[in-house]
Amino acid sequence: MRIGIISETYPPEINGVALTVHGLATGLALRGHEIDLIRPRQTVSHVDEPGIHALETRGAALPRYPGLRFGLPAPRTLRKRWMEHRPDVIYVATEGPLGRSAVKTAVRLGIPVATGFHTRFDTYANHYGVGFLTPVVHRYLSRFHSRANVTLVPTEALAQELTAMGVDHARLLRRAVDTKQFSPAKRDASLRASWGVDADTPVVLYVGRIAPEKNLDLAVDTFRAIQKVSPNARYVWVGDGPARAGLQEAHPDFIFVGMKRDEMLAAHYASADMFSFPSLSETFGNVILEALASGLPVVAYNEGAAREHLFDDVNGYRIESGNAKAFTAAAVKLAGDVALIRKMGAAAEESMARLSPEAVIREFETLLRELVEENVHERHVTIAPA
Repeated sequence: MRIGIISETYPPEINGVALTVHGLATGLALRGHEIDLIRPRQTVSHVDEPGIHALETRGAALPRYPGLRFGLPAPRTLRKRWMEHRPDVIYVATEGPLGRSAVKTAVRLGIPVATGFHTRFDTYANHYGVGFLTPVVHRYLSRFHSRANVTLVPTEALAQELTAMGVDHARLLRRAVDTKQFSPAKRDASLRASWGVDADTPVVLYVGRIAPEKNLDLAVDTFRAIQKVSPNARYVWVGDGPARAGLQEAHPDFIFVGMKRDEMLAAHYASADMFSFPSLSETFGNVILEALASGLPVVAYNEGAAREHLFDDVNGYRIESGNAKAFTAAAVKLAGDVALIRKMGAAAEESMARLSPEAVIREFETLLRELVEENVHERHVTIAPA
């Protein structure tokens, strides 16, 4: 199949959506499909990967997210591209202006289109002081996804939320994690030594955007509570974002290491001891799967990946959403018990053993093929004589 993929974020940008879309694109290309990737132009020149041919369109900087861009509407460019090289099916991963024009153009050309629900823009409004816009964002997301033939979501809970928003064609496409990359075997004693800790000193890890929507106040408060029972505990932060500078100035004992990728990211996960993730704004949270696969017990709210993959008192603690007191208490209990960390860490690794990226790619391929077949049938019915 010739498959069009539209995403307003893509490597070398580092975030959950970019990496997820890249995994889908490369996985489909490895299975022999021709991928027509459309994405905003970046400051770093894009190099085509085998089977993936990219068209870069105009974009603009995303406010408060340095290094990230959103795509500007490009209906004429898309129409010309798809009239000359018609895709069998389109996957639109992001809901920005470029994604919106891609959905509208595909519908007008009669190309079946799937959308992805990756980012909780509706929850971001409150964190940036414009909560009054939340209903507007809800309406926009509802109209955007309703135009598609199907909307892909990573959890059943999100499918139910979309149904409540009036989008009744959500389908589950589960996420996976590369257990070869993320593994306790990547633990690095020299890296831990650079943090100033020994084998029994608890290291709490944060990985992700360092931004207000990640509920960072609770992350900080929880670590300070951990220090009361484990004074030598260290807090390592992997990532970057608009809140980093302020946190770094206010908390000089925290270790900020910036963005990490590939083997270095895997080593940072595996060299920590527990993963505290207080965010309430995730559609999924790939970092939870990466932490579990790396042998880290996780403390997280009952949202996204935690709802699907975190088992209370087994591979971590799944906390009732918004219960900050319970979140902190669970993290303190875990950090203060080295034996419990190790027991839950082994269970964490085991809980990820059956998640296969290859299986997700096959499921995605099957879903797209079904859309193509349904579209051929519908076009045949439309033109058939009465």
